[in-house]
Amino acid sequence: MSEAPKGTPRKKKTAKEEDALQSEEAAGGAIEQPMEGTVEMSNVEKVMSLLEGMTIVEVDDLVKKLEERFGITAAMPAMMAGVPQMGAAPAAAPAEEEKVEFDAVLTSAGDKKIQVIKVVRQITGLGLKEAKDLVDGAPKPVKEKVNKNEAQDIKTKLEEVGAIVEIK
Repeated sequence: MSEAPKGTPRKKKTAKEEDALQSEEAAGGAIEQPMEGTVEMSNVEKVMSLLEGMTIVEVDDLVKKLEERFGITAAMPAMMAGVPQMGAAPAAAPAEEEKVEFDAVLTSAGDKKIQVIKVVRQITGLGLKEAKDLVDGAPKPVKEKVNKNEAQDIKTKLEEVGAIVEIK
């Protein structure tokens, strides 16, 4: 700040003005002093003004120190966790939901094609021609959107007669 010309009376600073001056000096001049006749900034506005002038690394360091001093965590709310912040690493992929519907897919009939056709008919209720077409057209789904136990049961029955089955 510039000095007043000699012979000009100096205005005595209030405690608030002294605190603001010390804050400005500590921040390297980042906060402007309020002019006479203007409304002084709130503490929140002062902090926001300081934060705007800081780098991401400085803000990160500040957050860590606040967490240590006050015993708090600055974790984002769950609904905001998926929103990537500017400069932040991308959010991790959401955990894959547990699958409840499966497809039993016949990939190969193997050596015992006739036995496989019989088991396919038993499982699906298809006629002889449809079951034969399904087995001949492998890889094809035998049953779709079934629970895990049923899909595993289908796989076991078909593998007993020499077929190769995948559960997807």
